[in-house]
Amino acid sequence: MPPENATLDVARDVAVSKTGRTEARARAARNRRMLVLASRIAVLVAVVGLWEWLARTAVIDPFNFSMPSKIWDQIRTWVTDGTAQGSLWEQIWYTLYEALLGWVIGVIAGVLLGIALGRVRFAADVLGPYIKVLNALPRIVLAPIFLIWFGLGPASKVASAVVLVFFPVFFNAFQGAREVDRNLVANSRILGASNRQVTLQVVIPSATSWIFTSLHVSFGFALIGAIVGEYIGATKGLGLLVAASQGTFNAAGVYAAMVILAVVALLAEGLLTFLEKKLFRWKPAEADTAR
Repeated sequence: MPPENATLDVARDVAVSKTGRTEARARAARNRRMLVLASRIAVLVAVVGLWEWLARTAVIDPFNFSMPSKIWDQIRTWVTDGTAQGSLWEQIWYTLYEALLGWVIGVIAGVLLGIALGRVRFAADVLGPYIKVLNALPRIVLAPIFLIWFGLGPASKVASAVVLVFFPVFFNAFQGAREVDRNLVANSRILGASNRQVTLQVVIPSATSWIFTSLHVSFGFALIGAIVGEYIGATKGLGLLVAASQGTFNAAGVYAAMVILAVVALLAEGLLTFLEKKLFRWKPAEADTAR
């Protein structure tokens, strides 16, 4: 056999081997995702089924703990007949609007101030103690103050969401700005980059991973801020549904509102994860440690 043919055969065998290994890894990853999904569904079914059985057999008090079937009936009633405050979709949108607006404001403020203090050490030294003191305050107790300041409208709920979102985003952006590779900054300055160019082209891109990490947690905080504000005083929203259900000792209504909130939070988390994957396609996939 000529040397050229032998070389081609070896190259072909190597390519086939690599293709086979790639397909095997993809198949294993797909099987694992299916196994994880099936396990999650099994856990959910087991918990819901156990809860229903315990309530129906009076092992737990069905008046206080309700049961999944009653919770489902409550959600269906709200969907078809609406709530005392209006349609269910209007309540969801009201809460989501407050949470989204508070989240956007809190994220923007946290990123800008975090990057600024991360870049300007003197400002960080001066303002750092005050930010730490504010962060140590139980921010939920500010909701009644915001209610007094801004009234029963959405402004008080947005303010509650902002203060809950701001601090985790700020500290991540601040740490991300501080953790930038100093060699990159030095090389940029050698090439003649100004402070503004270093911040926009080196610091902010390097801190993006830190910032996105905080976004996953902060949206949940925004929902908490909106719900707490509505619970204390509001004219619409899911928090008002929780308060109204509690006032009438309707445990199913309380749990139904919690289920709706969980679905909204999961959808938001899925959207953020999708956007993160799109923005960070250059990052290598995490190694699958589970074998």
